[in-house]
Formats: sequence, C-alpha cells, structure tokens
Amino acid sequence: MESTELKSGQILISEPFMWDSNFKRSVVLLCDHTEEDGSVGFILNKPMEMRIDELVTDFPEFDAPVFFGGPVQTDTVHYIHAVGDLLEGSTKVAPGVYWGGDFEKLKVLIRSELIKPQDIRFFVGYSGWSEGQLQDELAVSSWVISDMHANYIFQSSPEELWKQVLTNLGDTYTVIAQMPDYVNWN
Repeated sequence: MESTELKSGQILISEPFMWDSNFKRSVVLLCDHTEEDGSVGFILNKPMEMRIDELVTDFPEFDAPVFFGGPVQTDTVHYIHAVGDLLEGSTKVAPGVYWGGDFEKLKVLIRSELIKPQDIRFFVGYSGWSEGQLQDELAVSSWVISDMHANYIFQSSPEELWKQVLTNLGDTYTVIAQMPDYVNWN
C-alpha cells in the first residue's frame, strides 16, 4: 500500500526515468528519517560481485553477498537482518527487519551458525539525504513510497525486486513495472 507520510521502515521505489545512475530502478529501505536530521537508507537491489568475508578482514567464512547500499561513505559496511532478538544493539526498522547491532557478536553468531546467509544482507555505503532533501525529491515525483515487507530483503530476487514492488502496488504501478529499461529499445 502506498503511503504519503515519510517515516523509517518504508521503502522508496525510484520512478522509471530517474537520472541518477546510483538509484536507477532501485528500491531503498529507509532505516532512519527525521525532519531535522535527514534520512538514511540502503539500496536493496544492487548486488556487488563479492562476499562479505572477502571484504572484511577477520570475518568468518560466510557465503553472503554484499550490496551497494548507496553513494555515501562507500568505505563503510552496514547490515540489515532478521535476527534482532539475537543481536544486541539492533534497531527494529520494520516487522522482521533490523538494522545494525554488535559487530563482534555478529561474527560469533555467524561462526556458531546461528545466523545463516539468508538472514542478513550486507551493504557497502548508504543512501543519505540532508534535511528536506528527500522531501524535495518526493515533491518532484522521483520516488514512490510504500510499506516494507521482510520478504523483499530475505526472499525476493534482487534483480526482480523493483518490478515486484511496483506490481504489488497495483493499478498504474503495474504498468510502470512492465516498462523496458530503455524505452527506445521498444
């Protein structure tokens, strides 16, 4: 269901003709949003060609992919997971979806196989907007706002996520979801 009020735990779906290549056909989970401080989120559907244990020194062997979270601070690693009850310091973002937590404990839980690759997504960098910036982008229809579902992160194919989320919104959005990536190819 589409919402008009912007808040943490929602997703932002880019409109099909977004010019910014970082966000072309992207779905962003909004993890933190305040009118005063701006917004932080992670692109859910831009997988990179690497695993987390290849990226982070002293990380246990773990067959979990890394995603491009956004163009801000691409020298940082973040994570979204489904195990907030196991990982202290996690922030609940949406039902069944948590952000961050104790990194050392995360490695222990992975080594003990209490966290499986399907329970977590890692991100390089994040998507960030300063105070009022995201509202300005919404005013020019750069984004569609919708509710977050844990399945979007932990069950859906990243390559199909943009189309899936738009199709789930129904009506006009179903038509938009079927538009080819490059209209002049049509």
